[in-house]
Amino acid sequence: MGLVIIFALVTLLAGYSSFTALKNKNFLGLFFAAATFLVFGWFTFMTVWKDGYPI
Repeated sequence: MGLVIIFALVTLLAGYSSFTALKNKNFLGLFFAAATFLVFGWFTFMTVWKDGYPI
């Protein structure tokens, strides 16, 4: 449960930083933020899908 929360928070922060980097035209920051968003988003999705969300 705690792992899903941490992954979800990192995913949300990476999504926000992707938007901010795109708005500021910081392409290196955009690359790393988008990569973090994709990787941690995938980890979040697969953790919820495989282990399920506790009732």
